[in-house]
Amino acid sequence: MNRVEQVFLNSLEAALRGASLEPQPELTEAEWAQLMTMAQSHHVLPMVFEAVFRLPGIENAPFFQTVKQQVRRQVMLQVLKTNEFLTLNRDLRAAGVRPLVVKGIICRNLYPNPDLRQSGDEDLLIPPEQFPACHAALAACGMEPADPGVNFEQAYEIPYGKPGSPLYLELHRYLFPPDSEAYGNLNRFFENTQVCEEVIQGEPILTLAPTEHLFYLICHAFKHFLHSGFGIRQVCDIIMFARHDGNRIDWERILENCRQIRAERFTAALLRIGQLYLGFNPEAACLPACWLDIQVDEKPMLEDLLNSGVFGDAELSRKHSSTITLTAVADQNRGRGKRSGILKSLFPSAGALEKRYPYLKKYPYLLPVAWGARIVHYGSEIRSSRNNTAAGAVKIGTRRVELLKQYGILDR
Repeated sequence: MNRVEQVFLNSLEAALRGASLEPQPELTEAEWAQLMTMAQSHHVLPMVFEAVFRLPGIENAPFFQTVKQQVRRQVMLQVLKTNEFLTLNRDLRAAGVRPLVVKGIICRNLYPNPDLRQSGDEDLLIPPEQFPACHAALAACGMEPADPGVNFEQAYEIPYGKPGSPLYLELHRYLFPPDSEAYGNLNRFFENTQVCEEVIQGEPILTLAPTEHLFYLICHAFKHFLHSGFGIRQVCDIIMFARHDGNRIDWERILENCRQIRAERFTAALLRIGQLYLGFNPEAACLPACWLDIQVDEKPMLEDLLNSGVFGDAELSRKHSSTITLTAVADQNRGRGKRSGILKSLFPSAGALEKRYPYLKKYPYLLPVAWGARIVHYGSEIRSSRNNTAAGAVKIGTRRVELLKQYGILDR
């Protein structure tokens, strides 16, 4: 870990305590700019800036005023989105619709200054049979599907926006795509789950009970890990949730669930990153010995997530590498053993491409046409990006398959 990454983590640790960063080994102007770029790529810029802006001399750095204005805009936008969502939640309750709210505002409320923890959207979970009523209530509140041509009968999630408003949400029938061979089976853990009510700024919000919610945060990070990775913000969410609700969490049940999906070492690595770098106290979170006894090296995980950006999209080569890792996991889930994820990533099945090329659902024999269109699209991305090559995607994907093996997700 270089010193920019170390100061970045130190800044986050201070932000999670609502404190200012203590004076650090002096960074150059270029290193400070690199740190702010990293914070932006992980969507934690307001938290990091709040922790460091009082350091001696930093206000004279060339980037300072630009970043200050950027942070101010992000925070003001988050305040607006939060207020609009709370109003929407109140209107949905008045209409008799009570979806479960996950992540987003629930996680933000755990931070010392919630408006510094940014959310791109809000996620709502509604039982499939209540979906039409929820859609009607959202429409009455001025929310519109982002895709007017969406198939309401088949989509597992539907994004909504509101004209003239920054509010954006996703309405879920299921928390994970049911047709995903790599992680669609995660939905079984969230059937008939316990729920609870949290009060945020005086508004009651229905959400998952603490054990289910923490496990969902773990599964959400796990899903992105199987794709192309995830960033430090999701680790912050997990440890803040554990810190806040540790005494209400059934840690043994979470461990049993993690073992069923081969994610116990993955989760143990996240908790260890929290403990070593972000101020997480396992004892205060009531973490039992069964978790503390798991021996795991957190360093490869930390390196991967620092390089990944918030959702594994730091560079296009990394994003495109996800087909290799997802193919490896899907093949193992099907019991097919070791196969060439590289070849299959270049020529996926019709089912894997139906979302991007809907005509395959009706005309699967057009799969070669879809392969050609996909290759042309990929080629145009390569020409327009300095951080995207087919060789780079294969290299990252191969390395990340080894990472999945190291944490016991894939067989060696």
